[in-house]
Parts: sequence; structure tokens; C-alpha cells
Amino acid sequence: MKIGEIYEILDTISPFELQESWDNSGLLVGDYGQSVERVVVSVDIDMKMVEEADEKTLFILHHPLIFSGLKKLLWSSYPANLLQKMVKKDHAVIAMHTNFDKSHLNRYVFEKVLGFEEFSCQEFICRAEGSWRSRELLDMVKERLGLSAMRVVGEKDEIKSVAMVTGSGASLLDTAEADLFLTGDIKFHDAMKAISLGVMMADIGHFESERHFSAALAEHLKNLPIPVIIAQSINPFTYI
Repeated sequence: MKIGEIYEILDTISPFELQESWDNSGLLVGDYGQSVERVVVSVDIDMKMVEEADEKTLFILHHPLIFSGLKKLLWSSYPANLLQKMVKKDHAVIAMHTNFDKSHLNRYVFEKVLGFEEFSCQEFICRAEGSWRSRELLDMVKERLGLSAMRVVGEKDEIKSVAMVTGSGASLLDTAEADLFLTGDIKFHDAMKAISLGVMMADIGHFESERHFSAALAEHLKNLPIPVIIAQSINPFTYI
């Protein structure tokens, strides 16, 4: 298939125009007229993935490999070290980041992974109302996201509303409008702000909350006439 054909399919699934102004989703490596023989879907990409991939592979990633302006391409530095090998192997990269967060990923994780059946979604934020004991609710979240531990701020006993943003969503605290806000990458000052607002926050991890990107997208690519491979993204962090 031509990359342009696949790009149009992806744009129908989750329009690239939905991405935030600071984002860099879209075709990042390759050419619309370039032919590819297989698709690999992954949250991120690493050297092992590049080295093991066959030539003429299109990577559809959640995180843009090229995010901000590159002033140098030094083959010993990230991401140039990956780009050098990818160009030699006729690889290509399309990123689906904040556009897919808005259209699919947050909803997929909230409903399919965490199991909230009645909820609403607005932009990035998914919300549900109900009645939960906070410890029981957090134990469920930990189990379904594969978390061994969770950082919690402003713990409450009872929860009447819960909101969630996958990845790094603490900047949306002001618009969460919930007793409990689930998101990743919670910083110290985010925690202090949550306490001042009377909001309970729980850190669900950046990788752990977004690792379902591949499954969420792959179900929409079943009819492509070329193989679609779900890659097992690697969490860059280890816990000791």
C-alpha cells in the first residue's frame, strides 16, 4: 500500500486536525507516495524494534518520534540514531497523539479497560458518576492497569465522581470536576494544587495508561490488505 492511502484511512478514524497546536502528529518520516508492506502499531519505538523490523515497514506510533524542532542530526544521539537506521531500511513513521487521545484512547481505557459503562467524554476528559469506596475503586484501577503501587493525593473515603485522562493530564485538573482525578505524571505542584481544590488525585502512570493505544487502534485496521502487527512497547522505567 501507499502511505498516502493509509494516512487517509487514519485521518478518517481520528482526524489529524484534532491535534493540539503544540503537538506533532501526522507523517513524520517517509513520503505519501512511498510503498510499505506491513504496519507496526506501538506507543513508542526503540532501537530493538527498528533493527528487528523488515524493510518497507510503516510504524504508527502514539508518541511522535520527532516532537520539537531538530537543529542537528547526530547519529549517536536520540532520535537521530533511530532515524538513520530507519531511512536505510525504507521505514516510515506516522504519529497519532493528541488527536487519538481525544477521539479514541481516553474513551477506550475508561470503558474497555477500567470498565466504566455510563460516562461522558469532553475533549480529553472522561467522567463517570456513582458511589464508590475510594480504596476499592483504586484497587480495581491498579489491577486493570497492572500497577503494583499508586501515588495518591488528598485521599477521601467516598467517591461520587471520577475523571480520567491518560498520559500526562494534570494540567487539566481545573476542568476535571470530579472527586477523584486519574492521570499520569503528577508533579509536586500538581499535588499541592489538588489539595487546595479538595480533589483526590491518583497517578496511573504515563506508560501504564497509554499502553492500550495499539489495541485501541488495531481494531480499526483489520481490513488493511497488508499485515498489521501490534508491537509490545517497552516501559522505559523499572521499579526497584
